[in-house]
Amino acid sequence: MPPIKKLKGRYYEEFVLRQSFEHHWGRTLNAGDNSLFTALTLHYNPLYMNAEYARSLGHPDIVVNPYLVFDTVFGLSVEDLSEKGGAFLSIEDLVFYTTVYPGDTITARSTVTALRQPASRPTHGIVTWHSEGFKQGGVKVLDYKRANLVLRREAV
Repeated sequence: MPPIKKLKGRYYEEFVLRQSFEHHWGRTLNAGDNSLFTALTLHYNPLYMNAEYARSLGHPDIVVNPYLVFDTVFGLSVEDLSEKGGAFLSIEDLVFYTTVYPGDTITARSTVTALRQPASRPTHGIVTWHSEGFKQGGVKVLDYKRANLVLRREAV
């Protein structure tokens, strides 16, 4: 008999307005993460890969590419928010607040800000979250709003 497949994540009905999620343990970003991400995304800003250049601008070290920081915060949120699947709809109001350096540990928190039923998709609901990323000491590094289609329980 084949194993029973268990769907991970949450159904639309499991989200409540103003519900908050402290996403799991976080991620320490290192210089190797930054170099690889910057090279793979062809984002050749010397600030992200040349320590002497970064120091000439007053930084103590290279700066971690802000889009790696964003992707890290987004990734930390997936298990709690969208692991069940459903179309990613949008990112809005992305704001970067402070610089991240190699060795900084990023954590994330998200809060449900909107729930709605799309007329065109009765098997799904739309959930919007406000996500925030922090480095050690609780210093906010970024925030944004994100929306996804989320599977409704009765659709399974």
